[in-house]
Amino acid sequence: MGRGAQSLARVAVIVRAGAAPMGWPGVLAAAVGACVPGLTGRRIGLLAGAALFLVTAAVVASVRTRRYGALAGAATRAGRGDFLQDRDVTVRLWRRAHRWWLLGAFLAAVASAFVLPAAGGLVLAGAGAGLWLKAVRLGRREVRDDVLYWVRADQAGRGRPADRRIEAYRTTGPMAGDAAPGGARRRR
Repeated sequence: MGRGAQSLARVAVIVRAGAAPMGWPGVLAAAVGACVPGLTGRRIGLLAGAALFLVTAAVVASVRTRRYGALAGAATRAGRGDFLQDRDVTVRLWRRAHRWWLLGAFLAAVASAFVLPAAGGLVLAGAGAGLWLKAVRLGRREVRDDVLYWVRADQAGRGRPADRRIEAYRTTGPMAGDAAPGGARRRR
């Protein structure tokens, strides 16, 4: 890398990295929880879990949206020597940094089934769905603005692309990197 060059990670990829490791284990925890009668009974647990799924997905999808918009509005063009981090590397780093938290959340979701069957798993799945919705919203903005948003990998820290330390995003053209708008794999 040249003088002043930085490693950049895709904002939408960082956001989307947590969707699958929260969504699928959440569905699994809900399925396990549905087999346990719990203190409240299965029907109440499933109805409460469905409501909590919707609320959690809406909250996670909408939290910090103004901050994302402000950072995108102040975005500057990435330098010629900046290094664009691969999608797989970004996802792997996020998941490695959060693996113990994800395991703890899964175990808590399964354990909560003894009180409210399936609800804890559906909350975890709702958080994953909310992250996926947030990544889709970022992808729509990227398509609308005809750019891809990147953040310095060292500033994103442990997977926080809207952290207080970040002053602005960097942009590249829509064909840069190996991820499509919204953080999904680019089709070849």
